[in-house]
Parts: sequence; structure tokens; C-alpha cells
Amino acid sequence: MHFLDQAKIYIKSGWGGPGAVSFRREKYEEYGGPDGGNGGKGGDIIFEAVAGLNTLIDFRYTQHFKAQRGTPGMGKNRYGAGGEDLVIKVPVGTQILSDPLPIDGSEDEDGVPDYEEQEILADFTQVGQRITFLRGGDGGRGNMSYKSSTNRAPRQHGTGWPGEERWVWLRLKLLADVGLVGMPNAGKSTLINQITNTKAKVGAYAFTTTKPQLGVVLHKGREFVLADIPGLIEGAAEGAGIGDRFLGHIERCRVLLHLIDATGDDPVAAWRIVQDELANYGAGLDEKPQLLALNKGDLLGAELMEDIASQLRAAGAEDIFIISGATGEGMGKLLDAVIPMLSDAVAAEKADGGEEDDGTWSPL
Repeated sequence: MHFLDQAKIYIKSGWGGPGAVSFRREKYEEYGGPDGGNGGKGGDIIFEAVAGLNTLIDFRYTQHFKAQRGTPGMGKNRYGAGGEDLVIKVPVGTQILSDPLPIDGSEDEDGVPDYEEQEILADFTQVGQRITFLRGGDGGRGNMSYKSSTNRAPRQHGTGWPGEERWVWLRLKLLADVGLVGMPNAGKSTLINQITNTKAKVGAYAFTTTKPQLGVVLHKGREFVLADIPGLIEGAAEGAGIGDRFLGHIERCRVLLHLIDATGDDPVAAWRIVQDELANYGAGLDEKPQLLALNKGDLLGAELMEDIASQLRAAGAEDIFIISGATGEGMGKLLDAVIPMLSDAVAAEKADGGEEDDGTWSPL
């Protein structure tokens, strides 16, 4: 299944059905009163977060969603049926954002119009969460409801109220317990394949991973969800290599696992670049609990690996673990450290008044 984390769609709730113009006709009663019923209400547009989805790919092929119109009223005081609601199913972690409009007369230095900032209109963080986003129009009144002491045979009727319509953006931010970050070719795909049931693509070149991956880690009877995002480069927080979109997927992670390639030209510089991008992006990413894993220990001797770890500590790095994603060396100690850190993060969320179930899959 292809991964897509952004989509623009058009949604429209149903019109209300028109009211009826009708007069009662019975034997021996030539002039019966009005008996036209009201039209039915138009269908609503409803969004629902469901389990089992982790991509917005369906919205690439279907971009227009319209709810059913209410049916017309009828004679004999019969009201029209309401239009059927349209339920749009989205993955947990989906946000609905406004479609920004250009600001009149405002342009940048290149003459490109400035746009309004996108507004978050809804945020789905739990399975089963439902939001009536657009309400269907009310049905029009039948002529029966226009009858009065001075108008005994009204012929007026309502045509039904229009539904609401708008363009919106859907943005998916994956929900996971641990977010795996690092520079390109740090070995993140190899690591996630080693400790989860994921079969991520592995290659000896940068940007092998081009889309976020999710995997479930089972360690000593505890399990948690690990999210692997594509490698970050300098300037990612400003959009270089669409890194801002990748960073958005770890906003809701409780713990970050920073992976560094020990065989790289300058592991300390690589650590600083990622730390700077986390801080520049904002959203509290640089404040999240973090573990540092120095990878590819199977390619360097223990003495050299410890020397690189010492350089990282001198630069300010903490909680450093020497591992090998290829052989599994050091994985046990690393996962042993993740479990209590996750438990502490969950406890801190509850202490801050957060909901016990925020939509992430974790028994911690």
C-alpha cells in the first residue's frame, strides 16, 4: 500500500428537500385545506477515525465528497426523508486543516501572493472519534406551515436550505510511542527490521527510506510502536528534502531514538545537525526524552566506538548506547532503557492532565 500523508478534498453537505404545495381532496369536500409536508434535511458530512488505516492514499483517487439531498415533502402532511449522512473514514492521527486563501494585495519579494495560515479544524487522536464537520441544510416548509387566519390557502413553500461546502486539507501525523530519527544512511531501516515485524527497504545509499514506517516492538513481554521517518538533512525544519513533513510524524511520539552512523565522516556533526533541526522545527521535539544509539558497531572496534561515544558526550550528548542494527549487538540494553522511559513519559502525560488513551497503541 502506498503511503500518502497529505490530501486536499472537496466536501459538501446535502441540500434540504423542498416543501410541498398540496391541498386536501376528499369526497364531498370541495375546498380542503393545505396539507403539503416539509422537505427532509440534507445529509451531514461526518469524519470518523478508524483502526487499520495508516495512509491517506484513498483520497488521491477520490477527492469530491457530497452528502445526499433531503427528499421533497408530499401531500397528506407527509414529510420528506432526510438525506443519508456521508461518513468519511480517516486514519487515527489525521488532522483537518483549512484551505488557505491568498491575502488581498499582499505579496512576497518575488511577487507571489501571500496566503493565510492554515487553521487546524479537527484532530483525530482516538479510534472511533467522530465529528459532524458540515451540517446538511434544513428542509423547506410545506404550504401547510404557511396557513394562517388571513391566508387559508397558501401556495408558498420553501425550496430547502443549501448545505455547506468547502475545500479542506487532510494531514496525517502518525501516532507512535517511539520516533526513530537520524541522518540519511544511518541504518534506521536495518534497525527497525531487526527489532520489529517490519520489512523496510534496506540499501547502501542515502534516502533508501522515502516514507515513514511503523513497526511493533515486543521486548520482555512489553510492546510499543516504533516510527521510522526518512533521513533528515540540514534545513529539514524549513522544508529541505520535505523534512518538515517527516518531522511532523514524530510530534506525537513520547520518546525519540536518535541513530548515528559511527562510520560517518563526523558523527558529532551529524548529531548536532539533527538536534538543531528538532529545535528549529519546534512543537517541543527538542524537549522530548531522547536516547542516542551509535550504530554499526560491528564495523569498528570496541575501542574506536567508545572513543566516538566519548566525543559525543563531550559535545553534550547523553544516554549513549553502542549497537549494531545488522547483528543485533547491544539491542537488549537499548530496549531495556526504552521501556522505563516510555513508562515515565506516560506517567508525566497523566500528571499533566492528559487523557489516558490518546490513540497510540501501547500497553504501557
